[in-house]
Amino acid sequence: MPASYATHRRQLELILRAWGMAEPIAADTAEIMSWADLHGIDTHGISMVPPYDERRRAGKIDMSVVPTVSRHTPVSALVDGGGGLGHPAARLAMATAIEKAKTIGVGIVPVRNSAHFGACGFYALMAVEAGLIGMVTTSASGIQVAPTHGAQARLGTDPIAFGAPGKPGEPFLLDMATTTVAAGKIRNKANENLPTPPGWLVTADGKPSTDPREVSKGGFMTPLGGTPDGSSHKGYGLAAMVNILSSALSGATMVTDPVHTKKAGTMDIGHFMLAIDPGLFRDAGDFRADVASFCDTLRATKPVDPGKPVQVAGDPERRTAALRRETGIPVGPGLLAKVRDVARHSNAEWIMDG
Repeated sequence: MPASYATHRRQLELILRAWGMAEPIAADTAEIMSWADLHGIDTHGISMVPPYDERRRAGKIDMSVVPTVSRHTPVSALVDGGGGLGHPAARLAMATAIEKAKTIGVGIVPVRNSAHFGACGFYALMAVEAGLIGMVTTSASGIQVAPTHGAQARLGTDPIAFGAPGKPGEPFLLDMATTTVAAGKIRNKANENLPTPPGWLVTADGKPSTDPREVSKGGFMTPLGGTPDGSSHKGYGLAAMVNILSSALSGATMVTDPVHTKKAGTMDIGHFMLAIDPGLFRDAGDFRADVASFCDTLRATKPVDPGKPVQVAGDPERRTAALRRETGIPVGPGLLAKVRDVARHSNAEWIMDG
């Protein structure tokens, strides 16, 4: 039975607290993780509990740390995640970027020494809700993607998010991996012992695969575009850009470095946060009106199938969130059993069955 948003969020908070995370940080992190599941981004919420637990028990994530800010200028700063989970560091970084953008028009804050931070879109939306343009990128821990024409994994899912305020409650909010799908979608298939659709994965020999465990057997995820003929070089190029912004700029370990994720006590993943005040260039209200009109015009495009109207980035997730607030957040039985087991071994109170 689906869990209510409140129960789902509280369960995550209880697990994070049991792992040693400070109460306010645990509450903020649980909010980010539940936001992902509420909006249908099921790859970045409660499904991350088992891998987070595995990494913390291996000494790769310190749940007790508090991120810090340094290297301040009027338009920039640098956040050090202290080897902790990425959500607190990323939230602090975007809050700092927003503060600077509100003061001087632009805020740029990269993050180093961090770990997985959940859904990029949450942080871009922080900027949007402050009336700003937001852009977010992050490097990845898993090296699962071969460059176009390559037969060796060099990159991760390396996502990008971009948000802009428009019609109230309906901002443009793009959140995408630079691979054909997010790694979590493959993980979710594996959790439920289901095959993946064709095009998500290839074997070590470059042949199509529908085995969700293909990467563990030497295969690869596909860059956005899927194949060279499908312009996979575009996804490859975007992934390289993400790593330059997230890791080269912050000083985090590059994904191509042999020590990536192998340093003692830290995953050392990098993130990048950018906030821009449109009021630097024109009346901010006029900017929002143009974005709103632009998005509405796109939505009004004649559809190929009347039953599948044209949408803009953010629309599907908002519809999912509205539905799940009413009906609850579904969690597959395989995943639920894994999370319950983690809670039990962590001595966290279990409330999801209530």
